[in-house]
Amino acid sequence: MIEKNRWLMALSAVGVHICIGSVYAWSVYVKPIQEQMNWTLTDVTIAFSIAIFFLGLSAALMGKFVEKNGPRVSAIIAASLFGLGTMGSGLAIMMESKMLLYFFYGVLGGCGLGIGYISPVSTLVKWFPDKRGMATGLAIMGFGFASAIWGPTIKILIEAVGISGTFFILGALYFVVMFASALYLEKPEEGYLPKKFEKKIKEGKKKLKEDLAHLGLNEAVKTPRFYGLWLMLFINVTCGIAIIGVASPLLQEVIGLSAIAAAAAVGLMGIFNGAGRIFWASLSDYLTRPLVYIIFFASQALAFYLLPTVSEIVVFQFLLFFIMSCYGGGFASIPAYIGDIFGTKELGAIHGYILTAWAAAGLVGPLIISMVKDSTGSYSQTLYVFAGFFVVAFIISILMLINIKSIEKKKQK
Repeated sequence: MIEKNRWLMALSAVGVHICIGSVYAWSVYVKPIQEQMNWTLTDVTIAFSIAIFFLGLSAALMGKFVEKNGPRVSAIIAASLFGLGTMGSGLAIMMESKMLLYFFYGVLGGCGLGIGYISPVSTLVKWFPDKRGMATGLAIMGFGFASAIWGPTIKILIEAVGISGTFFILGALYFVVMFASALYLEKPEEGYLPKKFEKKIKEGKKKLKEDLAHLGLNEAVKTPRFYGLWLMLFINVTCGIAIIGVASPLLQEVIGLSAIAAAAAVGLMGIFNGAGRIFWASLSDYLTRPLVYIIFFASQALAFYLLPTVSEIVVFQFLLFFIMSCYGGGFASIPAYIGDIFGTKELGAIHGYILTAWAAAGLVGPLIISMVKDSTGSYSQTLYVFAGFFVVAFIISILMLINIKSIEKKKQK
């Protein structure tokens, strides 16, 4: 058997994630679909919400499948579902059917999202025992960077070939890239350590950090730490995804950007979303995961509170991009956090269950912001509500740190 290169493994993970991450460019579709179909903002946002809901649902249900059958089989299934879901969305627009759009983009595409999301992540944690945060940052980075590529691409394709044509072309492209990436994915041998890292451990220069516990899924869900992680992810995603879902119209209406400038800003949001994943996750290897989450929530509470009062384009975008970096960093650091406190025995399955928070947030966040906008004509009040959510998340993150420290003290006795 040819020895696999862990950096090429990371590149394959990015290949899968950069395709499924196109969901983050959904807001570029919003106005064209509204205008062509004569649908409300809520009508169009529901497709996005269903996709995120089924992402979380399929990630939870398929976590054990991924652990049992390996990342390659799982990622091939994801490529098939996501490619078909995207192409089917083109058919739904041609037939002017909301229900078909919800089925193809929401249900099929969402299932492809969920399975594709968890397939490479737990594998990379096992390939990078020396750099857990950085590894999960790499795996999930492509997901965040995706809208930087697909936002402007979708805008250009819609103008050239229409909405349906855009879905057909991109669906085929997503399938090819994801399928090719899936073929390289593979789990390492049990107890794998990189040669250089293993040598440094033997020489006493490095120490492999011991996990807080080694729990399976059924044991993990009985701990308060599991629900702490769930709530932290739920709040981070609810607030962040609400902004992502309406980013393009928000920028056009609040600070008066043109459609093309707003699409470019959505692309930049993708860059910060992606960069935040690798930056914050790598930083968490040094600062520790609990401390990084405390920083996330304290700073975002302030950022959301300030957003409605800002009229300067540069300041508004700075706050938006900072929120995106924390949003991405929160996602990327979660698998490493799971490994730290539950071990890697069933990391993929536990991660899948934690991602149900993403499913719930995918329904709650965009619907809150679009329904408030449809009824009041303003985004401002919703942003203040989200600032309050982050205060709650900050308190939870402090309690998580206290709980972890108390368990560590008991282990030392």
